[in-house]
Amino acid sequence: MPTRVEHGSIERVADAAVRVERELSKIIVGQQRVVREILIAFVAGGHCLLRGVPGLAKTLLIKTLADSVALKFNRIQFTPDLMPSDIVGAEVIEEDRATGKRVIRFIQGPIFANIILADEINRTPPKTQAALLEAMQEYQVTVNGVRFPLPRPLFVLATQNPIEQEGTYPLPEAQLDRFMFNVVIEYPTADEERRILAMTTTTQHDEASPVASGEEIEQLHAAVREVPAAENVIDYAARLVRATRPGSEAPDFVQKWVRWGAGPRAGQALLLGAKARALLDGRVVAAPDDVAAVALPVLRHRVLVNFQAEADGIDADAIVDRLLAHVRA
Repeated sequence: MPTRVEHGSIERVADAAVRVERELSKIIVGQQRVVREILIAFVAGGHCLLRGVPGLAKTLLIKTLADSVALKFNRIQFTPDLMPSDIVGAEVIEEDRATGKRVIRFIQGPIFANIILADEINRTPPKTQAALLEAMQEYQVTVNGVRFPLPRPLFVLATQNPIEQEGTYPLPEAQLDRFMFNVVIEYPTADEERRILAMTTTTQHDEASPVASGEEIEQLHAAVREVPAAENVIDYAARLVRATRPGSEAPDFVQKWVRWGAGPRAGQALLLGAKARALLDGRVVAAPDDVAAVALPVLRHRVLVNFQAEADGIDADAIVDRLLAHVRA
């Protein structure tokens, strides 16, 4: 059961998120937007899909997040031969030396951690992808009919490499919808790259210090849901989501370029993301601007463009940008 946080203590709990963000900024050079979006999903209790080329500190970012909250971190490298049991664990038969009897013991897989980096999730077959996504959704794994609860909090950050697509298994749209955010990480600026080179080619390396506990993160998840959202904020999120679906409520460009729009889970992600962003900014009430700020990572993997859009060079990001200009708060 989620921990309930009294309204008067929301500010105190939210301070933990601010401390974590400050600690991340000590280690991660630049990428403020990426850090903020990942932290919003983490604070809201969601999961992230991160798309970016190799070498952009994706592993460092998620490991630093784990270090700053004193939580167990595991990295799973997804490969074509990875099996579901390699993720969730397996039962083995062992002989009890004292009695001579054989017993069955469950050995936990790497999913039994608090923060998981699922590296290149599109490199593994759908059966193995589904094992991870079930754990993300249900916070438990089932092995031979026995359920094993996963530790809380649980945050999964799955990465996809946009360069090599041969021999990959793209996540189906229904599974993509399980990720609260789809975050795109870009190359650093020239100044940031110089700072990265200067920091990473010496013998001195900064390390993140634990500034929040797992219990505080669980309280943060509850605090996000306690943040009030006025009717106009809820209405704005609902209108944004409904405008992505081809039909009577959609603008002309959606009718022309969109095959499938976002489902109700997108609206939930918009509101939770808006509330988490408000807490990170030191506010206890979500505003329409918070909804607009998280619209791109929430909707870009839930809006499916058609062949006409591809022919016209229009992607999901362009659709969302037009929607934000069309649907007024």
